[in-house]
Amino acid sequence: MKQKYISLATIAASLLLFTGCGRSGSNTDKGGSGDNSAQSSGSVSSTDKEADNTAVNKRDRSDNTLTAGDQSGSKADRELTRKIRREITKNKELSTTAKNVKIITTNGKVTLRGPVKTEEERNAIVAAAKAAAGDGQVENQLEVKQTTGKTDQ
Repeated sequence: MKQKYISLATIAASLLLFTGCGRSGSNTDKGGSGDNSAQSSGSVSSTDKEADNTAVNKRDRSDNTLTAGDQSGSKADRELTRKIRREITKNKELSTTAKNVKIITTNGKVTLRGPVKTEEERNAIVAAAKAAAGDGQVENQLEVKQTTGKTDQ
């Protein structure tokens, strides 16, 4: 019985190799040379800089900086955050980056954090937050970031 199991496994392995399923890294059936090393579209070129968030991570670990974990669980604070987020996401002029900023509400005080692409986006987000929370209740920590030439919606 054991002998049949081994020979079935051997046959299955042979079939896999014969049909090409056992070949890793081969791209010959798609017209490629089989070498995928130069075909990676997500690679970083030698002129691009690697992302370095060391300073941001250090800042976020300090007790002085609010993070998403500091969002209040009160119904009023959650509703205020929801209202601001809804206004931001329905604004067709904002990039995806801007629509994903952090909105942290604690005791009616709103903190806005994260990158935006332009000063106009920054102003639009702050205006939406002030309209919902009140002028003196918004702390603006949004950062205008230079684009890398990649397209964003």
